[in-house]
Amino acid sequence: MPPRRPPRRSAGGTVAGVVGGLAALGVLGALAMALFTGNEGGTMRAGGQAPPNVSRETATANRLYATGTLDPGGCRLPRIGPGAESMRRFMDVLSDCMDRSWTRQFGKAAMPFAPPRRVFWEQPGRSPCGTYPTQGASAFYCPANNTMYVGLRHIVETSGGESLANFAVFARVIAHEYGHHVQDRSGILLYGQREMEQARDAVSRAETSRRLELQAQCLAGAFLGAERATLPVTRAQYQAMILDVRGRGDERNPPEERDHGSGRAYAGWVVQGFRGQATGRGLAVCNTWTAPPSRVS
Repeated sequence: MPPRRPPRRSAGGTVAGVVGGLAALGVLGALAMALFTGNEGGTMRAGGQAPPNVSRETATANRLYATGTLDPGGCRLPRIGPGAESMRRFMDVLSDCMDRSWTRQFGKAAMPFAPPRRVFWEQPGRSPCGTYPTQGASAFYCPANNTMYVGLRHIVETSGGESLANFAVFARVIAHEYGHHVQDRSGILLYGQREMEQARDAVSRAETSRRLELQAQCLAGAFLGAERATLPVTRAQYQAMILDVRGRGDERNPPEERDHGSGRAYAGWVVQGFRGQATGRGLAVCNTWTAPPSRVS
């Protein structure tokens, strides 16, 4: 997927106003059989591995959806300064926060959970899911070894020159990859991969990929919403994050290559997760698997 494009219009008003306005819109890479990834996030899996059988209810009625809101953990992030080591510290602190938050949430569902491994890289390398970096991609999750891979410099390069002061833009990328690990641990990712294997055509595979990616967006929004007071996600931080994700849509791609979602959907599901914390609906709002196709466009 190409680097982030400038958004078509800017957001305005208070945080609550931006949330409500985007929600009213109707919240909503080429895809290959063994590899799917995007310009800032996605999942990869090792080719030749057939996903085990999992029921549709694993995705549509997962126990996580009934666990309510994420408990705020008082996460406080360091400022991001120039240089890879500052970004590494930011990513490590943020990942530690997510480890604690999602461990508690899985405990509510009486489901086992182990945090993902982390590889925050500066130099090209290889994972069980393939080599990195790939064209335009700064991050991915590899379920073959339950590891998040994020480029310390690439995350800035693929942001379109975003100011380091807008930490929420970069936090959302990492929270998205962590969302794929949540899908992995809960069985949802296995279900999605099986559906992609059995899809009748490339367009159907792309829609399944979008349901996975947009759910990861929603899970990222849920975490940031839970920690909005202490991070803090101010009006300016929120607007920067939403403008960033609106510019990452793939609506200009051919239908069979639309594996992440339109800019409106990509932003809308972040808003959905964020608002779910404020309204008390929690993770129930992140069920992309029962959403109509128009909301996962």
